[in-house]
Amino acid sequence: MGKASRRKGDTKKTRPAPFARRPFEGLVGETDLVAMREIVPAATAAVTLREPVGEVSTATLVTVLPLAWPGLRRADGEVLVGLQSGTSSGDAGRDLAQVLLAAAETEPGSPVATLPLATADTPRLQDLLDPTAALEITVHEGFDFWVGDGDLDEEGRESLQRANDSAIPTVKLDGVRSAYWCLIGDRAYVRQVLPDDEDAATDALARLHARGESALTDTHRLLGAFRACGLLIPVWEVDPGADPASFSEPTQRMQERYAEALADSTPLSADERRARSGLLSRQITLR
Repeated sequence: MGKASRRKGDTKKTRPAPFARRPFEGLVGETDLVAMREIVPAATAAVTLREPVGEVSTATLVTVLPLAWPGLRRADGEVLVGLQSGTSSGDAGRDLAQVLLAAAETEPGSPVATLPLATADTPRLQDLLDPTAALEITVHEGFDFWVGDGDLDEEGRESLQRANDSAIPTVKLDGVRSAYWCLIGDRAYVRQVLPDDEDAATDALARLHARGESALTDTHRLLGAFRACGLLIPVWEVDPGADPASFSEPTQRMQERYAEALADSTPLSADERRARSGLLSRQITLR
C-alpha cells in the first residue's frame, strides 16, 4: 500500500542537469569566468542579478572560499559564490546558480557547506545574471577578501596566512582579453583563455605553429594548451625575472596573429596538420 501510494504521488520525476560543454557561453565574461575557475588562485568579481532573490540583488563571484565552501552569506548579507568548489552535474553554470540561490536564502553569517544538487529545472547562471553588466575581475595576492576586519580569531588568522603563503603569484595582463602571468616555483608562464570554440582555436594555433609564429617572442615559446569548459588555454613559458607587465604587448601582438589565423578558412596544410597533432598530444582537459 505504501509503495503504491508513493508511486501514485510521484508525479514529477527529477531530471539530471544536461551536460554543457561551454557552461558559461553567452555571458559577457565567459573567458574570465573560466580563468577564475581553472587557472587564477585568488580573484573576485561583483555581479548584478537580473531580479533580486529575496533581499539579494548583487553577489560576488570568487575563486575559492574557506574550507572549499561552495558559497557563503557574510554577516553583512553579501553573497559569495566559489567558482572552484567543484561540480554536482554536467553543467557548471547551473551548479553555480544553485549555490547562488542557496546562499541568498541562507542566514547571514552562514556558509553553504555542501554543493546543492542541480537538476534540469535549476536555472543557469545565465538566467540569473544581468546580461548587460560587464564583468570586472580583481586579482588578489592572497585570500584576505574572505573576511572583514576583526572577523578571525588567532586560529583563523593562522589558517588564512597559510592559504596566503600557498597562493601562486598571478597578474592579469593589460590590454588583452583574459591573459594572466603566473609564477610557479622558479618558472613563469603566460596563460590565456581564448574565446573561441576549442577546435577552431586549436586550428588557429596550429597554423601559427607551422609557420613559426606561435611564440610570444623569439625566446618565449608555446608549451601547449589546456582544454577547459569548452575553451582553449594556451601556455607560454616566459622569463621569470622579467616584469609581468612587459608581456602585455607581446601577448597583444600574438592576439593579432591569432585572429588572422582564426579567420583563415582554408583546409589545414600537411605541416599545419602535423602541428595540430603535436598540440593535441600535449593537451589535457581540466574538469
